[in-house]
Amino acid sequence: MKKMTFIAVLLCILAAIPASAQRPRGGYGHRGTLSSNRGSIGRSYGYGPNTYYGLRFGLSASHVSSDAPDLSSNSSKTGLDVGAVMGIQMSPQMPLFFETGLFYTEKGGKGKFDGNKFSYGLNYIEVPLVLKYSAYVAPATAVEPFLGGYLAGGISGKVKDYREHDAYSSFSNKGANFKRFDGGIRVGCGFAYEMLYAELGYDFGLTNIGDNDFDDTHNGALFLNIGLNF
Repeated sequence: MKKMTFIAVLLCILAAIPASAQRPRGGYGHRGTLSSNRGSIGRSYGYGPNTYYGLRFGLSASHVSSDAPDLSSNSSKTGLDVGAVMGIQMSPQMPLFFETGLFYTEKGGKGKFDGNKFSYGLNYIEVPLVLKYSAYVAPATAVEPFLGGYLAGGISGKVKDYREHDAYSSFSNKGANFKRFDGGIRVGCGFAYEMLYAELGYDFGLTNIGDNDFDDTHNGALFLNIGLNF
């Protein structure tokens, strides 16, 4: 999963480099797509940075890697990824944007321990903090690789212990449990056409989310979102 995401982002960057080098004269309009200095929609060079807003809706396939066998998931768990973003152009001389926002995202994992199934949901309010480069590749079309991080706080989730036929909060003090705070690296690539937008990315969790400081436990999630930019 990580190799596939890395390859997709690498191809995205390679596509963006020649597109950026062949950019015609003029400024970047709304969402970083090219526009003429005359009669353009949005701002162009010399008129200050662009700002855009967006809505996102998609799915994530997540897993948890852990030194603790009762926390390490053997297979991924799918969930929702829904939110809103805001991007601010870092400089009027180049189409580099700082993007942040607020998401509700469902992570977690499932697997087997001692021959018995288990699953757990980890639902977060998440804040992305990424730099995004918007490269014009065709009329009203941009390729947008991004790199940065994310911060998240756990709000809900349930652990299901099939051996004991028991279920309890993922963030409780009972059985296998997790810390609420999470954070890590986010990498991916977006594609914009007019107001339409799609992106593929991966979250590499760096925070130990397990309750045991001696066992490293980390989130990992592949996400695919679609949406609109305004």
